[in-house]
Amino acid sequence: MTRSLVPAAGAATPRFDFEAVVRTWWPEVPAAEFAAAFTEGEAFLASSGASARSDYHRLVLAALGLDKPPAGLLDELEQPRPAAELVEVFADVVAALEALRAAGVPVAVVTDNWSTIRDLYADLGLSNLIDAFAISEELGCTKPDPRMYRAGSDALGLEPHECAFVDDDPDLVAAAIDLGYHGFVIDRGTPPGCYSVPTITSLAEIVALAGRAGSIP
Repeated sequence: MTRSLVPAAGAATPRFDFEAVVRTWWPEVPAAEFAAAFTEGEAFLASSGASARSDYHRLVLAALGLDKPPAGLLDELEQPRPAAELVEVFADVVAALEALRAAGVPVAVVTDNWSTIRDLYADLGLSNLIDAFAISEELGCTKPDPRMYRAGSDALGLEPHECAFVDDDPDLVAAAIDLGYHGFVIDRGTPPGCYSVPTITSLAEIVALAGRAGSIP
């Protein structure tokens, strides 16, 4: 399954209001240090396989110089925000998922994320169009670890050659292909870039491919 959501304006990892929340608890936080702290956080997520969101928050706060953050600050950072404030859904997603559901083609979301991603999909009204989630926090690994891909196909009761993996990262698509999956990088840019793996520009193309193949979810 492709990345079907895009951060809303101003949203990123960490969540869009991270700086504002921290400033309410620690007004003297050095503003110039946020960028480096976020970079350190991204490196932590990439190297740790999978981790709890609270561990990520603690690391970023420590990088800012707050080694012992107040429990209230951590609790506030953990509080869910309305889905509409965090992400927007690409225009082609709902129609494609509805068409795949109508055709009886199952869909799994394979994501480097926390377990709360399920709540986000539910808030966006997409849960009824998703059959399974393979989530890094729960599996203890991140893509391109083969366990991530296999968890998605296993959850659907399918073999790799019966599945199509779609992502906006060509390296992750290449890894899927190496494992026996059909793979496509989605590039919504105009014009699209050039990649060494098959490319699509809309999820509508996956719907068409599934219709022709009859067995590619």
